Amino acid sequence: MNGIERRIVFASLALPALIFAVGMTAPARAQWKGTVVKEGEVTVVRNPKEPLYRTPVLELAEDLSLGGPDAQGEAALDRIRQVLPDDAGTLYVLDERASHVKVFDASGKYLRTIGRKGQGPGELEYPMTMSLNEKTGELAVHQQSRGIAFFKTDGTYLRQLSLKVMLGARARLDSRGQIYLLEIVMDNESSRYATRKLAPDGSVLATISETPTPTGSGNTTRAFIPVAFYGIDREDRFIYGFPETYEIQIYGPTEAKVLRKITRAYDPVAVTDEDKAERRKDVPPGYSRELEFPKHHPAYSRFFLSDLGHIFVQTYEKADGGRLIHDVFDAEGRFIGRLPLKPSGIGILKGKYYALEEDEEGYQCVKRYAVTWLVK
Repeated sequence: MNGIERRIVFASLALPALIFAVGMTAPARAQWKGTVVKEGEVTVVRNPKEPLYRTPVLELAEDLSLGGPDAQGEAALDRIRQVLPDDAGTLYVLDERASHVKVFDASGKYLRTIGRKGQGPGELEYPMTMSLNEKTGELAVHQQSRGIAFFKTDGTYLRQLSLKVMLGARARLDSRGQIYLLEIVMDNESSRYATRKLAPDGSVLATISETPTPTGSGNTTRAFIPVAFYGIDREDRFIYGFPETYEIQIYGPTEAKVLRKITRAYDPVAVTDEDKAERRKDVPPGYSRELEFPKHHPAYSRFFLSDLGHIFVQTYEKADGGRLIHDVFDAEGRFIGRLPLKPSGIGILKGKYYALEEDEEGYQCVKRYAVTWLVK
């Protein structure tokens, strides 16, 4: 792994852990103090520092756990890269180390394994992300340098799509088969993130954004760099953010055009000595470059979506027990509440919250929680 790859890993991986239920009473009505303006064809939602509600906006109750130290046989999980639920509650778990996808039904029963480690047809090498298209019944697994492998959800291998990129950090497909690719482009001594929209055959339809990758000076690597992040919602809209500033952009499902921007006023979170110590623990043995730390964290870390249109933005602000504050925005882009969760949230679908968690000993597990909304 080279220095650029390490910086991406350092900046983008969140250590999942335990999520707590929050809130018991519905909040009183409040008045939102933000503004909505039109800038050309783009609707801009500007949010204040304070949310609409100061009391909890939802509560969670755990109802399923997969993996962990006691899991045996096919129920055991190794190094989970991603988890996807479908509408029926079936869970697809991408294991990076084992290079396969394990499938569990809504009750947690193991069903099948898709793919295996290798470089041949139906085999996976360095899997990064996956997408599930329930309309076509296809599962697409993106690999770091081998493109995208397509399977039926019953495990049947379909095809391989090569992508002409040096390093694809993340790829997701929408229901139309269009591909959104976050590529790391390296030119001589510089590097940048390029987010591209591809046709189903892999040809480039549009370059959505290009942002430089901050680097250190001399023999140093900069830690806590802003890393581009995105999601695709149930309407195939592309939700994108580069947390150098607190802004999230929403693109339409057909054209690569911004329809809405969501911003929030915020106070930058300082990088503490504890943060520095934790990041140094992630440095691989023998890594020769020193870490260079900025004064403040990026505006936020990542986000996840709900099928009701909410966006949950994970910040660097910490609550009790190591939980991280998440800003909650409604379908209109209004900042409605704050929620202490431990990373990493996957999404909310059909009244269930899905998360990838890790205990103090480093064992990973997939959690599912019933969601009760306390606001309308």
